[in-house]
Amino acid sequence: MTVGQSDGRTVRHWRQAAILGGVAVVLSVSPTVRLSGQVGHDPGHSPYHDIRRGSGPRLVLGYLSGDRGTVPVSITDGVTFGVRYEAWMGKSMSFTAGLAYGQTSRLIVDPFKDDSVRKSGPIDDDVILADLGLQLSLTGAKTFHGFAPFVTTSLGLAFGSRLPGDTSGYQFGTKFTFTPGAGLRWYPGRRVSVQADARLVFWKLRYPINYKTPLSNDGTRVLPLLAPETDWTIHPWVSLGVGWTF
Repeated sequence: MTVGQSDGRTVRHWRQAAILGGVAVVLSVSPTVRLSGQVGHDPGHSPYHDIRRGSGPRLVLGYLSGDRGTVPVSITDGVTFGVRYEAWMGKSMSFTAGLAYGQTSRLIVDPFKDDSVRKSGPIDDDVILADLGLQLSLTGAKTFHGFAPFVTTSLGLAFGSRLPGDTSGYQFGTKFTFTPGAGLRWYPGRRVSVQADARLVFWKLRYPINYKTPLSNDGTRVLPLLAPETDWTIHPWVSLGVGWTF
């Protein structure tokens, strides 16, 4: 064997070893790169944290405002306070049940009085709001930096007070309600959460027939003869609550 042949074989051996080593490095690094791309964050420093799923109560304080209606007799404009019960149904959905008391007010529109003086108030007319609904966490079963936005919707009932002193013929009575909304929840701890939300409460007023009858001395009506006797009103409802998850 000549010296030139020996040197050529040595070079080829080193070249093959270098290629095999490079392939081994690439194969060993590739899974790590793929995994890091999938995870995105070191678990110890990830901004995402699991939400403790369970059930529990939430104490809520809020304010209900909104439209009084074509004839301004709808109850509105008052502080509300109550309790909600929540139970997780999956990774991102929870069932909610709420009961709230509102210190609201309304106006009296008396068809027996002349048009210039028939409106009076506001007077206290408290309301009880009860509802059942669903709440969807937009970040699933995790928080982002401790926060979890959500959307919600519910169906319920609103119970007005009976006012014996109101002789106008109108009573708020009991209304079906539809309440969509959205909010943000903050988890300062595993079991404790603080929630701020904004909802829209829809209910339908029904005006008494004597609103279309000329009962006053000046012969005017509260409503024109062809006007509808029902009226949907919308009531923004903002609230802040603190909850506990068992």
